[in-house]
Amino acid sequence: MNIAVESSTSFRGKTVQEYIDEVPSWPDGSPSRSTPMSSMQWAIWALAAAGKFFEGFVVFMGGVSLPLIAAQFHIGATEKGLITSATLAGILVGSFLLGGMSDHFGRKRMFIAEMIIFLAFLVLLICCTSYTMLVVCLFGLGMALGCDYPTAHMILSENLPSQSRGRMVLGAFAFQAIGAMCGIGIGAIVLIMHPALNAWRWMYATALAPAIVITVARFFIPESANWLISRGALSAAENSLSRLLNNRQLTVGQINLIASQTRTQQAHKVSFSSLFKKPYRRATVLAAVPWFLQDLGTYGIGVFTPTILVTAFGHGHEVHSLQDMIANSIRSAEGSALTTSLLIVGILVAIALVEFIGRIKLQVFGFIGCAIGLAVASLSMFTSGASQLVLIFSGFMLFNFMTNLGPNSQTYLLAGEVFPTRVRGMGAGFAAMFAKIGAVATTFGFPLLLAGVGTTAVLWGLVVASLVGAIVTWKYRIETTGVDLDSIGREEKTAHA
Repeated sequence: MNIAVESSTSFRGKTVQEYIDEVPSWPDGSPSRSTPMSSMQWAIWALAAAGKFFEGFVVFMGGVSLPLIAAQFHIGATEKGLITSATLAGILVGSFLLGGMSDHFGRKRMFIAEMIIFLAFLVLLICCTSYTMLVVCLFGLGMALGCDYPTAHMILSENLPSQSRGRMVLGAFAFQAIGAMCGIGIGAIVLIMHPALNAWRWMYATALAPAIVITVARFFIPESANWLISRGALSAAENSLSRLLNNRQLTVGQINLIASQTRTQQAHKVSFSSLFKKPYRRATVLAAVPWFLQDLGTYGIGVFTPTILVTAFGHGHEVHSLQDMIANSIRSAEGSALTTSLLIVGILVAIALVEFIGRIKLQVFGFIGCAIGLAVASLSMFTSGASQLVLIFSGFMLFNFMTNLGPNSQTYLLAGEVFPTRVRGMGAGFAAMFAKIGAVATTFGFPLLLAGVGTTAVLWGLVVASLVGAIVTWKYRIETTGVDLDSIGREEKTAHA
């Protein structure tokens, strides 16, 4: 399969995305149906998916390992709360401080740096000997995973064809749910094979070898050509694009990127405060506010649903020995796996529909579905017996399905698409950070709210939050389905040229 390069093309040049989106022709001259993925593009996708896998793996394994950690370090409820929130707090800080650095240092460098940080703190976590060191290590892991939120998305969206970008980014994002399932499953297996207090160390140790492989592999991918152009490195961008499209028979000599992009992108400097002014304010609100609102529900329900279900099924036994504690941990893992399975189903449906229905409609529909699911669960407080169990179970399962069909997946996707290249890392990083404020607040505040105002009031509060998320999404909508990312912010660049 070849791509014909016309002589007029070499004169006028093309954008990075135009080369990536170019549809090749067969030897007889007939055009292909779609733009193929090169082997390098598939490698980048796999490495980004691995990062999302580690996030789900580490965060959800914490639920299985926490009882063992609490027993080994003799900690109380407050310390447990810090352990639960440490990784999320690290994600909050890392998504902005480290993810935003990709606009300055480059997508590839931060893509590598985050895995090195992840590995360093993972080794320290496995070997830690005190509660304080444990919290620091979990926070450090969270910082690395937080950096991955904007960086992995950008390195995907800036290197993939426009027509399949949504499916491919969500496909990588789906590995977060797969990682969660594996974290829960491996945690349970380790407990069965090694029923001891230090089993939590072996749980986290299982991620060590795969993380080393992923770290090394990331050294061999090209830098984002879009980012190189934004830094004025036109020749390096052409070389990077040639490496990216390595099976299309395009050489550096054949690639002629538009040089004027460099001048217009460098003509106007931006700062963090620019995100809240025109022309970026609309994108900032769309990327950050709905993500914050969905994290309130996703982490609140995600953390406490397994406990509720275990109790509802009558598996909540008192702990009189280490064996009782391990048995309860295994049951909790089983309940977590059951609810998490709907997250995977939801993301699979999202992948199938995102390019046909669009990001905005799926996000609005998902928010409304989350509200319905939580409302159904709240009705269980007025019943008892089998009816109560059915309402709790069906409501939370519907919530998990709809959140990954809509807001949980689409907020991640939109945050990496609605900003121009020069501020994409900063904008996506801020959105992820703002969202994780909701996650951390929920982790700390959910137990207090449950005790203070009751389960019904909390669930109806989350219903309102979901509906507000749908309204904000629609009011500030920017549809990016099938849109050439080079065109994002083009009007703004022209105004400052």
